[in-house]
Amino acid sequence: MKTVAVVPVFNHGETVGEVVRGLRAHGLPVILVDDGSDAATARTLDALAAEAAPEAVALLRHPENRGKGVAVMRGFRHAYEGGASHALQVDADGQHDLDAVPAFLSASAQHPAAVVAGCPRYDASVPKGRKYARYLTHVWVGINTLSTRIADSMCGFRLYPLAPTVALLPALTHARRMNFDTEILVQLDWEGVPVVNLPVAVRYPAGGISHFRLWRDNLRISAMHARLFFGMLRRLPRLIGRHFGTSH
Repeated sequence: MKTVAVVPVFNHGETVGEVVRGLRAHGLPVILVDDGSDAATARTLDALAAEAAPEAVALLRHPENRGKGVAVMRGFRHAYEGGASHALQVDADGQHDLDAVPAFLSASAQHPAAVVAGCPRYDASVPKGRKYARYLTHVWVGINTLSTRIADSMCGFRLYPLAPTVALLPALTHARRMNFDTEILVQLDWEGVPVVNLPVAVRYPAGGISHFRLWRDNLRISAMHARLFFGMLRRLPRLIGRHFGTSH
């Protein structure tokens, strides 16, 4: 197994340095995907890449913002083409507790074919609107997978097996922005990729920038759930068979 970290970045200049140093402290190579950031963040990313060996920190760039999903997918493809077998997705805003990285790596070593999905344990800093949106998404994910296999589909702290993940990417034509995390996990579940749920601490640190917009992104997520629901209906016999152990 070869695991790399993929970090999508959009104007996270004040926090991304700490994220990179935290990942490197655990021995992970890092792929930074600059998704059209401002000049100050671009300079920070240039410095992070310049002070490390090329195999330690790689920097990819989009000239304009294309969305978190597009950035993560590009990072996955780059990692896979470079020989990585797994990718740890981490947000650049500092909300993920990187002390959990060894637990992700251990779970992945025990279950190399599975997605190890972070299940947030929030502190008091979490915005209430985010918590309510998560509850609604959790209900829909249960409906669209006919299961409780996925404990949380919105946390962007997870470790993927790259072969099935990269094979799925061409089908994710709508998962360009904040809907990416949920859509890819549901579709991987449809493909029979196991999910290991791992409790992780999540915080919203001072100076961190979240690009989640309550109304805009919740509308996008609602549209995603509608698409997934009709996708589930097309797969209904297979999902029912899987539930009762009559098919994979």
